[in-house]
Amino acid sequence: MLNSYKTEDKVLLAVDCIIFGFDKDDLKILLIKRDFEPEKGKWSLIGGFLKRSENLNEAATRILNHLTGFHDIYMEQLYAFSEVDRDPVERTISVAYYALINVENHTEELNQDYDAKWFSVDNAPKLIFDHDQMVRRAIKRLRYRTATKPIGFELLPEKFTMRQLQKLYEAILDKKLDKRNFISKINSLDVLVKLEEKDMMSSRKGSYLYKFDQEKYEEKSSQNFSLNL
Repeated sequence: MLNSYKTEDKVLLAVDCIIFGFDKDDLKILLIKRDFEPEKGKWSLIGGFLKRSENLNEAATRILNHLTGFHDIYMEQLYAFSEVDRDPVERTISVAYYALINVENHTEELNQDYDAKWFSVDNAPKLIFDHDQMVRRAIKRLRYRTATKPIGFELLPEKFTMRQLQKLYEAILDKKLDKRNFISKINSLDVLVKLEEKDMMSSRKGSYLYKFDQEKYEEKSSQNFSLNL
């Protein structure tokens, strides 16, 4: 085989990050205002380019940390977007990642230099290039994940009510869930620890607080099952 490295086309490789958060009521997405042309001033996903000295996971971690200040968050590679005309400036392939964080724990870390802002997924503005397509695919992946793995550890505060957990699932799945059926299915996962404490803000009697058993949660996350909510 002839050595053809020098004669082959060179293309840029970008990494774009879809960051989901939950604020007790809504599934949110973190967006920034693009600060250079083309599409300057328009809303965008958080992204950047791969450097020669790093792999894709390292690039995604660097980009997230630089633009948001976030550390040690759940992140998963999603999909490669390679339409020839997706970037009007240069031939660019983008590998998208999605991340899950708890809004309450991270809001103060946002880098204001980039006008980062949380939006409800249902009311997010139109995004540049093919970023809307990336978000749709990420939501589809997240919905699939709810049926095959436990979720919530990355999106909820350390202590939460069963109602908050149900609202998280409803926000992701975009549908109402039967309370009794939901509690039964979640309890069958055996990943929750019921605490003696109550959230007295939710009702006059209060609602018991729960937390995840991290060891059981991680063990269950490594398995595949069908939750069928």
